Amino acid sequence: MSNKPVKDLDVNSLKSTIKLIEGFEDLGGFSPVYLSKAVKILRKMINDKDCVRWFSFVGSIISTGVRGVMSEALRRGLFHYVITTCGALDHDIARSLGEYYSGDFHVNDAALLKTGFHRVGSVFIPQKAYGEKIEKFMQELLEDVYSQGIKEIGTYELCRFIGERLDYRHSILRNAYEGQVLIFVPGIMDGAVGTQLWLFSQRHRDFRLNLFKDFDKLAEIAFKMKKSGALIVGGGISKHHLIWWAQFSGGLDYVVQLTTAVEYDGSLSGATLSEAISWRKIKPTAEYVTVYGDATLLLPLIFASIL
Repeated sequence: MSNKPVKDLDVNSLKSTIKLIEGFEDLGGFSPVYLSKAVKILRKMINDKDCVRWFSFVGSIISTGVRGVMSEALRRGLFHYVITTCGALDHDIARSLGEYYSGDFHVNDAALLKTGFHRVGSVFIPQKAYGEKIEKFMQELLEDVYSQGIKEIGTYELCRFIGERLDYRHSILRNAYEGQVLIFVPGIMDGAVGTQLWLFSQRHRDFRLNLFKDFDKLAEIAFKMKKSGALIVGGGISKHHLIWWAQFSGGLDYVVQLTTAVEYDGSLSGATLSEAISWRKIKPTAEYVTVYGDATLLLPLIFASIL
């Protein structure tokens, strides 16, 4: 039972995002209270010098302009490691080399296809700005890597090679490369970049993608962690890979999850954080919160409050 009274927001005092989030704490209902708690947990996590900080997210969000605040968070060192999906690499490369356009959820997709566009939610992607550019970029990159005698790589090494070659200030991969943030992609084959790896291997049969190298590096990190925390955006493989490795150090100490999924279908995307406690992936003593909502709306508010 809480003794805190519900307080009305005074619009005249809301001169900054920080003041707005602070006001959310006493709003009473409904989701803003949890957003305020998320910001508090993340601030505490970032200020904990013993905490290894993780950031996991699904790839689709990189097709939006929220990539800018996410890459800035990496540039400023808010996180040490990233776990994501192949789509994040695809969109980061394509957007660093060309333009995406603001669109609409309610559109005739057959007509959109005829005009030469793909759609991700309310983002329109020129077909020529996606597949063709990713293929050219990746094949040139892989030929260069191969010519240096490198014939076997893990995904964190691949991300580093890509980031080194992407000269774009809002690139996730570029900022991670410059900040020495390792990015792991457990589902690397599920996307355009993964397909390019396979195509390259058809011409160079001694070229190998070695996911055991990822596991070696993750084990080296996980088994040494004293404390750990995470910001988890969405679910699926990126969420699970993060919490899976967290169990080997006793579980996460701080967790903020942003999702629109519900738990009732048994999916990991909607699974509550408390469920992960039963798997030792989150400590019973951990500070954690789930905020339900669109991450493209929530992340700018969160990062504006902590950057």
